[in-house]
Formats: sequence, C-alpha cells, structure tokens
Amino acid sequence: MARIKDVAAQAGVSVATVSRVLNDNPSVTEETRNRVHDAMAALNYRPNAVARSLRTEATRTLGLIIGDILNPFFSELARAVEDEAREAGYTVIMGNADERPDQQDHYVRTLMEQRVDGLLICPTAEVTPLVEEVSLGERPLVFLDRTLSGVEVPSVRADGSTAIAELVAHLRGLGHRRIAFVSGPSTLSTGRERTEAFLRAAAEHGLEVPEEYVRVGDFRAGSGRRITAELLDLAEPPQAIFLGDNLMTLGALDEVRERGLDIPGDVALASFDDVPWFNHINPRITAISQPTAELGRRAVRLILDALHGRPTDSVVLPATLVVRESCGETGPGKEDGS
Repeated sequence: MARIKDVAAQAGVSVATVSRVLNDNPSVTEETRNRVHDAMAALNYRPNAVARSLRTEATRTLGLIIGDILNPFFSELARAVEDEAREAGYTVIMGNADERPDQQDHYVRTLMEQRVDGLLICPTAEVTPLVEEVSLGERPLVFLDRTLSGVEVPSVRADGSTAIAELVAHLRGLGHRRIAFVSGPSTLSTGRERTEAFLRAAAEHGLEVPEEYVRVGDFRAGSGRRITAELLDLAEPPQAIFLGDNLMTLGALDEVRERGLDIPGDVALASFDDVPWFNHINPRITAISQPTAELGRRAVRLILDALHGRPTDSVVLPATLVVRESCGETGPGKEDGS
C-alpha cells in the first residue's frame, strides 16, 4: 500500500507539501497540487480521512493514548494529564494501546474521528503510517514518556541516566560487583536509554557485566519473574538485580519469595519506577523515581502551547534515586522515610 512518502517521491515534493495538499492548504500552487494528485492516482494512494479530520474546529478535547493501563506509571500519568487538562477547560479521552501498534492506531483513528484538538501518545515501538501521517497534520501531537526515531514532534520524557549512575555507585559502595540489568524492549526508546545508561555507569565504575547479565523483558511482571529465575539459576548468579520498571520488579519479587531467598542477603533488588507499595513491603525497595505527575502536566501545557501558537520545545525532566533497604544498608541522608 502506497504511503505519503511514496507520493512525495513520485511528485518530486516534500512530505509536508503532500500533507498541505491533502489538507487543502491555500499556500500550495495549482501546478504543485496537480502533480501531487497525479502521483496519488498513479500510486492508487488513498488519503487517510482520519488525518484530514484534523482540520475541524476546536472541540475542547484532548486525546491520550497510554502504553499499558495496568502499569501504575501510566495510571498516574493519565491522572495528571486529566487533572491539568480539566484545569485548562479541556476534557481528555483516553485509549489503552496495550503496547500493540495496531491497538494504538485504532485509538488514533477513533480519537481523530472524535475531532480532538490535540493528541498525546506514549508510542509503541513501531512507526506506523498513521502516526507518521498525523505527525504532519495541522493539529498538535506530543509524545509522552517515549519517542520514535524519524518522527519529529515535541516530546515530554524523563532522563534517568544520572539516577542510574547513582544507583550503580550505590550498589558498588555496598560491595556488589555482580550486577544484572533487566531492560525493556530495545525497540522502545526507554528500553534502549536505560540499558545504555546502565552499561555506561558499570564501565565507569570498573564493573564487568557479562552478556548473560543483561536481559530484555517486556515491562510486564511475567517477564520480570521469568528472567529473574534464569539469572538466579546461573552458575554464578548476580548479587544484585536492577529491573527496568515496577511491574518487572513485582515479578522478580514473586520469584525471589517463591525460592525462600532473603533480600538483600541472598540477592539485592532495585527498580526503575517507584510506586507507593515499594515503601510498604519488607524490605522497602530501592527505586529510581520518575516525576510522573509533572510529566503529565507538562505534556498538557506543551500541547496547549501548540494550540495557541506558542513555542513547543521538548521537555526532559530528571529522575531521582530513592535509596531504601532492598540493596543493603541504607546510606546516610538517602533514606526515604515517607
């Protein structure tokens, strides 16, 4: 099936020019408009009616598509988006992509048909033609938490690299030398970024990380439990396991408890993503906390800036390390006593 890029190449114009033709933008010359229509006919290209619906009048609604509604991170994010939007007089319509590109596109299409004024997406791993096309439309699109290579839209996300470096230093200071990391999918920007930050920090501290100590999960509890079991069954298991999100940490906890192992005596655990219940189990879980609510608020402000013609620079907020007892003795001044 022909895509908007194919039409642009056939007509000898930019993708943005094709988008302007599809949206009946008066700035396009008649000659260029004819060339684009001829290319569409030659390629049997059917314009996406959903993307073209972005030309409609304001509805005071925003669309939000999250990765996994069962993940506490996304639940808190959605709540912050809804609260901030309501303060500004907007209603939020939400869809759960369930980490599936086809489900994501279903909600993109549905929300565009609902004529939302702008769209916030926590994108899945794939750049779909529909998301690519919407990114070139006249209504604003903001990526939240994650980014997509090759799709140039404003984004709001957290940078955990400094906090990960602090965690590795903390683990090393407690005497841990064999540290494993369970990342999210490398196809997701968050999975790649956290893996790269961990490996960089380990190298800076002179820690050797065997290949079998770096595993890829799917940001869900089942993969956290399965991979933790595999790590613990190694001939030389890690002394500490750092998991790339809260749900995988939950799975790891289930596996460690099932085996009757002590935390941190037999194995230390740490998590990227802090959640309230980490502070209410024994031992309390050391975690990297993202400014989740602020991410949601800033994303709404960014999309409203776009709607009002104001500058829309991407936003990057720092994550922070919260040291508790799950890796060993708590360092002075670091304990979270809330």
